[in-house]
Amino acid sequence: MASVLVVEDDQFVRSALIRHLTEASHTVRSVGTALEALREVAHIRFDVVILDLGLPDLDGAEALKMLRGITDVPVIIATARDDETEIVRLLNDGADDYLTKPFSVEHLSARMSAVLRRARAAADEAQPSRVIQVGGLCIDPLRRQAELDGTALDLTRREFDLLAFLAGRPGVVVPRKELLAEVWQQSYGDDQTIDVHLSWLRRKLGETAASPRYLHTLRGVGVKLEPPNEDMS
Repeated sequence: MASVLVVEDDQFVRSALIRHLTEASHTVRSVGTALEALREVAHIRFDVVILDLGLPDLDGAEALKMLRGITDVPVIIATARDDETEIVRLLNDGADDYLTKPFSVEHLSARMSAVLRRARAAADEAQPSRVIQVGGLCIDPLRRQAELDGTALDLTRREFDLLAFLAGRPGVVVPRKELLAEVWQQSYGDDQTIDVHLSWLRRKLGETAASPRYLHTLRGVGVKLEPPNEDMS
């Protein structure tokens, strides 16, 4: 079954979704604000996010854009709004599906299943089968597993995507614009998004920007991943 994040500030609706999704054998976490949702997806791998638009701290449409800056997890919008223009805009902004309240649990389950099938099919087509080895780093794109010197790395979905993309091009300086396009699937964005993820990755690789081992930032040019000096011939 799926790992689901429910982002809903209405306690009654939130409790009902948690109960029904749990009864359907899904693993469910829930939050009531956009900022909490962003923190969750930055540190935990989810299979799907159910996002309400009427959040107390940030409109769900803005929350969707921010989510898309850090993760490609499928997002199903669940809201009382039914304006067609807004629906089209949300889908263009990265939503994978849209449900108008009230809706049945069966309807939600069917939409979730369809979204998850599409996401898994796309992932299977996009992922190469070969294991990538760079120095002490071993990355298996098919199984979405990474190890450093034999120790498994606990990476978020986006951290893994970024690491795998750079590791597939060892020693090549990748422009930030290319990282946004290939890893974030965005034609434009904030460089700070990349910097934050690089910072998280460096921490998990046991290095810092001041003393890099694998990840090297060339100011104004881009980012490259290469084996540490002691691993190079």
